[in-house]
Amino acid sequence: MTEHTKTNGTVHLPTSKDLTIDNITDNVIAFNSQGKDSRLAYVLERLVTHLHDFARETRLSTKEWRYGLDFLEQTGKMCTDERAEFITLSDVLGLSALVDAIDHPKPPGATDGTILGPFHTHEAEEMQNGDYLMRDGHGEACLMIGTVVDTNGKPVADAEIHIWEANSEGKYDVQLPDRKGPDGRCVLRSDENGLFWFKAIVPVPYPIAQDGPLGVLFRAVRRHPYRPAHMHFMFEKPGFDSLITALYLRDDPYEGSDAVFGVKSSLIVSTEDIDAETAKKFGQPVDSKVIRWNFVLASEEQASVLRDENSMKALEDLGRKVKLMNHLPVPDVD
Repeated sequence: MTEHTKTNGTVHLPTSKDLTIDNITDNVIAFNSQGKDSRLAYVLERLVTHLHDFARETRLSTKEWRYGLDFLEQTGKMCTDERAEFITLSDVLGLSALVDAIDHPKPPGATDGTILGPFHTHEAEEMQNGDYLMRDGHGEACLMIGTVVDTNGKPVADAEIHIWEANSEGKYDVQLPDRKGPDGRCVLRSDENGLFWFKAIVPVPYPIAQDGPLGVLFRAVRRHPYRPAHMHFMFEKPGFDSLITALYLRDDPYEGSDAVFGVKSSLIVSTEDIDAETAKKFGQPVDSKVIRWNFVLASEEQASVLRDENSMKALEDLGRKVKLMNHLPVPDVD
């Protein structure tokens, strides 16, 4: 093993020639350790270590290496302002769900998070409670009534709530060729009682796009591309940890095999037939459905303490000596 040393902040590099399968990893890590950002150096050190070990453990062939690079290149070419193909790739590999679980741990009672997905945008219009989320005239009418509270049950007023869902054909507005502006998405704010409500459609299941390299991957490994019916939510409020979550319809055929690993039992919801009193109160047709849900936000402090505790325990279990810098692990070399 080739070791590099550091004296007074200066990295002493090994000679980078005549490298072999056994010593190239340490050389690359040494060359990446010359900057002042210890977190970046640590991330690169672990990335290179695992990437090189992957190649060694699989005995990766040149043909496979080239195919992998072509796959990533084609994924990049599919990306546009409306299509975030790399986010979808992260989703289907389970990385998105893993990162959310690591970075946004939940104390008991808090609403579980899930993946952001590739279809969130920053152009959603701010609407008023009771407005229509979508101009789709073909879906089954649905009233969504939500409350936002903290882990003590106290209402959270003026929370910024981003909401988005697919239309009755399972397409988001950014996927429509005749799109004229945002639809099926909005930003609402909870009232003084933590309440918010809007008119939407009952969500439907849909497949992730199969016309690019991800379609090739799914067909090769014989995976289905479907997501269960769901509706996305993102909550922002100073003093609270950001919550990205979704509600999934109970008994959906893909409830247990989501193509992007987003479903959690705690986020499965049933639709109900709306009663006459609720329909009149919220101005909703009597033949529509209603979804009611209580969203519980963790405070920034609660999430931060949990994140730090989980990080130190996980890395201690891996036998790694680290310390936290800005709540992120770096090697403890003192």
